[in-house]
Amino acid sequence: MAEQLLHTPEGVRDIYSDECERKFVLENKIHKVLKSYGYHPIQTPTFEFFDIFGKEIGTTPSKDLYKFFDREGNTLVLRPDITPSIARCASKYYMEDEIPIRFCYTGNTFINNSSYQGRLKETTQSGAEFIGDGSVEADAEMVALTVQLLLSAGLKEFQVSVGHVDFLKGLFEASNLGEETEDMIRELLLNRNFYGVEDIISHAGLNENLTWLFGLLKDVMLTKVKLQEAKEKARDYPKIYGALDRLEQLEDLLRIYKVEQYVFYEMAMVSGLHYYTGIIFSGYTFGSGEAIVKGGRYDNLLKSFGKSAPAIGFAVVIEQLMSALRRQKIRIPFENRTKWFVYAENRHTDAIRDAMVLRRQGENIEMMPLNGDNTEESYQKYAEKFHVQDVIYYR
Repeated sequence: MAEQLLHTPEGVRDIYSDECERKFVLENKIHKVLKSYGYHPIQTPTFEFFDIFGKEIGTTPSKDLYKFFDREGNTLVLRPDITPSIARCASKYYMEDEIPIRFCYTGNTFINNSSYQGRLKETTQSGAEFIGDGSVEADAEMVALTVQLLLSAGLKEFQVSVGHVDFLKGLFEASNLGEETEDMIRELLLNRNFYGVEDIISHAGLNENLTWLFGLLKDVMLTKVKLQEAKEKARDYPKIYGALDRLEQLEDLLRIYKVEQYVFYEMAMVSGLHYYTGIIFSGYTFGSGEAIVKGGRYDNLLKSFGKSAPAIGFAVVIEQLMSALRRQKIRIPFENRTKWFVYAENRHTDAIRDAMVLRRQGENIEMMPLNGDNTEESYQKYAEKFHVQDVIYYR
């Protein structure tokens, strides 16, 4: 029994020593960039009422939630996603505000998934939410900010794939394929089976332009020239045309930010979060099996909480980003400025006095009693293991 208590449940893990230090360094880097863009920190509860993440709002399926009850019998859940919590908070405290508001956060999320391939059930997310601005300029700021965050983390090779939920919706509305076929296509897209989609469309009897537009789903790196050509073929389909036009405008703005080389357009993007209404985007790099960033526009989510306001946001999955950095051999540098004061019992008072002086001057001092069983060599060995800057003895 005692040995069993040393282990963590499936899907969670301990983070300690150098890894924990580097995680905090990475989170602080991200927070610094977010602050530089004017995003203000916010904290929401780790658990909320079940309805905050319910099916009507369009977030995580009920079976994937960690559910429990409070004393009054209300169903509560550990948050699987921080965006709905911030939408609730903004609706409560900023109901009458008309100017845009920017929030940033770091917090843990919990999804009771199947844990295949070592997938974690508890992860840390750092993200941003831009509420009250429905413009393409807001879209561009968020995509550019995503690129800047990944660069600041140390990545050099990555891409941000951008799509628009109205493109696929527009295709379905124009083609009248039927709900069952549409669900089949979504599933094929989630599994990146573009040939399966192509086979369905080839037997659907659609006109030439619609067939061509469906063909864009297998192109994962659309160029601006291809976007312009697609707009011409979509002139009879307002929803499709609007999505393509928005992406073309976004491309122009990203050139001003000078981040266009990291951004690619992918019309087949499908998100498991159903509250997205406009552009959606994900960040990818090698060394991570999943997206390291996920985001998008969610103009209707705040209406669920009583406030009508457009919004867009994203979240960086810290564990995925750290995994990618590690596999790419990109080191997250951290400096341990801690000094050890190793003191004999008769020098305890002197060590405390000196430590308090240095702490007031901004130094980090860790007190360590001099144990007769340990030699100076053993203290030095442990100091090197924990990257202690210096060891000072009081004998």
